[in-house]
Amino acid sequence: MEIVNTGEVERDLNGWRLVDVSDDGPTFTFPEFVIPSGGRVRVYTNEVHEDWGGLSFGRGTAIWSNGDPDTAGLFDAAGTLVSSKTYPPGCP
Repeated sequence: MEIVNTGEVERDLNGWRLVDVSDDGPTFTFPEFVIPSGGRVRVYTNEVHEDWGGLSFGRGTAIWSNGDPDTAGLFDAAGTLVSSKTYPPGCP
């Protein structure tokens, strides 16, 4: 999952959560992590790529299904839904 900061200031993601809301989990909670304005970070299922932030759910199975629609939700530290994306592309 790639997250882009389209704002004009850096954003502290500490305590933010990335959730498979279609299945009520799993949940990835961000550690102390700041994304600069215009910056991008990726959260992988079971890989760590330092050049993309080094963030991973640490799971051995896929989270976002490509067969059935799945929705990812990004929640801020207060629990407010900030962004969501449904997969596969083209689904509501």
